[in-house]
Amino acid sequence: MYQRILVPVDGSATSERALLEAIRLAAGKAQLRLVYVIEEIYPLDTEGYAYIDYATLREAVRHTGERVLAQAAEKTRHSGATAEIALLEAGGERVADVVTNEAQNWPADLIVIGTHGRTGLSRLLLGSVAEGVAHGASVPVLLVRGE
Repeated sequence: MYQRILVPVDGSATSERALLEAIRLAAGKAQLRLVYVIEEIYPLDTEGYAYIDYATLREAVRHTGERVLAQAAEKTRHSGATAEIALLEAGGERVADVVTNEAQNWPADLIVIGTHGRTGLSRLLLGSVAEGVAHGASVPVLLVRGE
């Protein structure tokens, strides 16, 4: 039914469950695109943070994204499917907006994303990337809960 499935990954167990569900849905017929979004790192002008090397921190975050994508692609290959990967930079945008824009530009038929199941005050304060994707996407979104 779905031909192009976008799967945001972040290295979490919930993200891995979403990836496995996307692989199952693809059934070797649909294209998978795995994306990792690098959030902007803003320098702090607060005393005590002047020693932080932000260039090194950015590089470490990029390396983490590359590693997460490589592991997800390997898991996909191991299942007999293939996937293209993309490391995306938020550039000050909300991660949910980067994901929904990617889904539109690629273009995806479906987004499969893990949710950490935040509730109450935690959800209110932190927001939810998955919730933002579900509200902003122009294609169906499958939310996969963690265990």
